[in-house]
Amino acid sequence: MKPTLVLVGRPNVGKSTLFNRLTRTRDAIVADLPGLTRDRHYGTGRVGDKPYLVMDTGGLEPVVKDGIMHAMAKQTLQAIDEADKVLFIVDGRQGVTAHDKLIAEQLRKTGQKILLVVNKTEGMATAVVTAEFYELGLGEPCAISAMHGDNIQELADYALAEFPEAEEEQPESKHPKIAIVGRPNVGKSTLINTLLGEERVIAFDQPGTTRDSIYIDFTHQNKQYTLIDTAGLRRRGQVHETVEKFSVIKTLQTIEDANVVVLVLDARNEISDQDAHIAGFILETGRALVIAVNKWDGLDDYQRDSIKRELNRKLAFLSFAQLHYISALHGTGMKHLLPSIDQAYTAAMAHLPTPKLTRALIAAIEKHPPPRGGMSRPKMRYAHQGGSNPPLIIVHGSMLEHVSDSYRRYLENTFRETFKLQGTPLRVDFKVGHNPYAGKKPEPPTEDELRRAHNRRRRNRKKYGSS
Repeated sequence: MKPTLVLVGRPNVGKSTLFNRLTRTRDAIVADLPGLTRDRHYGTGRVGDKPYLVMDTGGLEPVVKDGIMHAMAKQTLQAIDEADKVLFIVDGRQGVTAHDKLIAEQLRKTGQKILLVVNKTEGMATAVVTAEFYELGLGEPCAISAMHGDNIQELADYALAEFPEAEEEQPESKHPKIAIVGRPNVGKSTLINTLLGEERVIAFDQPGTTRDSIYIDFTHQNKQYTLIDTAGLRRRGQVHETVEKFSVIKTLQTIEDANVVVLVLDARNEISDQDAHIAGFILETGRALVIAVNKWDGLDDYQRDSIKRELNRKLAFLSFAQLHYISALHGTGMKHLLPSIDQAYTAAMAHLPTPKLTRALIAAIEKHPPPRGGMSRPKMRYAHQGGSNPPLIIVHGSMLEHVSDSYRRYLENTFRETFKLQGTPLRVDFKVGHNPYAGKKPEPPTEDELRRAHNRRRRNRKKYGSS
């Protein structure tokens, strides 16, 4: 088992910056803004032969009893329960604060192993900057600068010194990565908590609660999944804060990183143009898709019919995706959601044999030949698979540059129906055979060729007579 290091401290002391240093990534959003991190954020790192898990947490506010800060504190306390060692981060430039003393007192009550880390000490004498932190009663402080990378290696060595070297890791099995996306406040975090059966991420009745992309591994019926909670995507004109812009970028990157995307829509609001834009981006990236229409409970028949008409009108281009009407809060309609995700993942990763693809292509051409392009008709000879997630089918032949977009869509639908590829977009590309003589000037005939041609004409005149 990998040891788990949990980063704890008040807001804006540099926990996320240290997280990125320890994991050697840029996974955590970092900005000079208190309360930026809200959910538990996992990452991995390694010191020599010792791999470890790192958990970033939101700023701990022990005295706040309600609101989003209280929800963040609950998440942090759950993280502390999972820790093998707690790294308590304090700010060396601000010194010991009353807030630090409250957190130190709360950490001592947990009985966990605690390492006091004094951050932001670049350019300062270690003995001087750490002296006042001894009053917290947590042992010898470790001075670092997460921003500049000072003493990070020493911190990791010290934190992991008591843990044995881990056994050789087994290669990770491939399993679906599922991104939950949609506009703000449509119920993405609530959906994840319902799937997990616990309050793993903060679900709060306030748009913009989730700011980062949170990766969560879980198992259901002996199947491994990774769920990814994402920040809500608003229209570009409504995104003003720099932090929100970073959140949007992280969400778009997460969609590209995922295998399957669950697009969450709010049944109590009309299907907006922004929903269509998000769906269009998912389609452009080629990710498998499942649509979940949330907050379906409590709607009357007229409202439900109205939403269904809007779906057919505005999202008709997603006809390949399975559609579910759910209530993430009450857990209704969730039974078939994971099976649809499995089906979409299987379709996105499907292996399509060349002989079967070619037979399907020939059958499609016999049923509906491609229209002429200019003086000749495109000729399609065979097809093979060129990639997956999404499945890419490459058709070889001649004059294929004249194939129309409508015929391309006809072939895509034919292949999807033939191979039952429900839940994934499918792409068809055309490849024309190379002509070795294209672009080359003919060489002048040799003397032998000229002589043979002359003799051939003379024999023809003797045989057939002169004209």
